[in-house]
Amino acid sequence: MSDFSAQSVIAKLRQRQTPNRDAMAWFAQGLADGTVSDAQAGAFAMAVCLNGLGDVGRVALTMAMRDSGDVLSWDLNGPVLDKHSTGGVGDCVSLVLAPALAACGAFVPMISGRGLGHTGGTLDKLEAIPGLSTQLSERRFRDTVTKAGCAIVGATADIAPADKRLYAVRDVTATVESMDLITASILSKKLAAGLDGLVLDVKTGSGAFMKDIGQARELAEALTKTANAAGCRTTAIISDMSQPLVPSLGNALEVAEIMRVLTCGKGQGPIVDVCAALGGVLLANAKLASDVQSGAEAIVAAIRDGRAAERFGQMVASMGGPVQFTENWARFLPEATVIREVTAKQNGYVSGMDAEGLGHAVVALGGGRRVETDKVNWAVGFSDVIRLGAKVTRGQPLGVVHAGRSDQADAAEHALRKAIEIGPKPAVIPELIQERIG
Repeated sequence: MSDFSAQSVIAKLRQRQTPNRDAMAWFAQGLADGTVSDAQAGAFAMAVCLNGLGDVGRVALTMAMRDSGDVLSWDLNGPVLDKHSTGGVGDCVSLVLAPALAACGAFVPMISGRGLGHTGGTLDKLEAIPGLSTQLSERRFRDTVTKAGCAIVGATADIAPADKRLYAVRDVTATVESMDLITASILSKKLAAGLDGLVLDVKTGSGAFMKDIGQARELAEALTKTANAAGCRTTAIISDMSQPLVPSLGNALEVAEIMRVLTCGKGQGPIVDVCAALGGVLLANAKLASDVQSGAEAIVAAIRDGRAAERFGQMVASMGGPVQFTENWARFLPEATVIREVTAKQNGYVSGMDAEGLGHAVVALGGGRRVETDKVNWAVGFSDVIRLGAKVTRGQPLGVVHAGRSDQADAAEHALRKAIEIGPKPAVIPELIQERIG
C-alpha cells in the first residue's frame, strides 16, 4: 500500500509545506491514471495557486509530470534542441527556426500546440498545408527528425499525461495564472522530448499573455531556473509582441509569409531577427557555434541561402504534405472566398495597436477555436497589416481581410479599424529583443 494519498499532499500544500519529490511523483501518476479525482486535482491546483511551491517544489512537480508518461531518448549525430514560445500574434517563428537549426547541424523534435485564446497555434498553421498531419506515430516522428533534422508535431496521449489532466482542471477552476503550474505545464512536455538544450521566447506587449515586462521576466526566470535544475540547459529571451511579428495573421496566410522568408530571398525583418536571437543562443549553448553572435549569423545564413527551405520541404513531405511544396507553395495553400482591402479614413501615424484584438478577430473569422470541437478555416485572417509607427494618408491600405462570407468580412473590417490607432504622432516602438535570461 502506498505511503501517499491525495489528501496528505493537498494538506501539506494548504499548510504552506512543499511535498517531497516522491509525493509529487505519486500525485502526478495519480493524475495520469485516474487515481486522483477531479475534485482532488482542483484542490491541488488551488492550493498551489494560493500558496506556491517554491523553486524546489516547482522542479519536483515539473519532473513528476514529465515522468508520468513516455520520455524520449535519441541516438543522433548532433544535439537535440528545441524552442518554446509563450504565445503571440502573427508569430510563426517555429516554422522558420526549426529547419534553420536543422540546417546548422541540430536535431529538433518540436512537440507543439494548437491555438490558445487569441494566439495562433503552430500545429494549426502547419495543417493548412494539404495532406500534412501533425499527429505522427513515434516511429514516423523519429524517422522525420532523423532524415529532415526537424519535425513539428502534437503531443501523443503518452507524453506528460498528468499535464493534460491538470491543464483541463485548471481551466475550470480559475487557476490558469499560477506561475508554478504554468512552468510545470510548459516544461513537462518539452523535457519529455529528451532535449539537450532549450530556448524560451517569452513574449510581452499588447499581443502577449504577459503584457507587463515584469510578469514576463518573472515567468522567464521561473522557466529557466526550473529547466536548468531538471538537467536541460535553458535560456530565455524576452521579445516584444506589441504588434504582429509578420504582417499576416491566420494559418495559411502565415505559412505564406514564412515561405516568402525561406524561398524568396526575404531573409530579413522581425521574424528573422527573433529566429537569429533564439537560434544563436541554442547553437552557442550546444557548442555548434563559438558564441551567440556567430550562432545568430549561422541561422540567418541558413535562411538566406535556401538550406532552411530545403529542410522545411523535407519535413513537409515526410509528414504527408506535397513533395514539391517548397517549389510551388502558393499553388497548394487555400484561399479565402472574400478578400477585401481596408483603407484609412484619415491622415496621421499608426500610434498604437491592439494586437490581442486582431488575434480575437481571426478566431471570430473561423481561423481559431473557441471550443476544442470547432472546425478551423485555414484560409481566413488578415494580410498586409500596417506596422506600428507608419505614416498613413487617407485611402491608404491598413490591411487586407480574408473571410469566408461577406458578413464575416464586415465584422473583421470593423475589428481591424478598431485595433489600429491613428494619431498625430507615431508610436514609440519597443526594442524587439528586450532581455536574455539564463
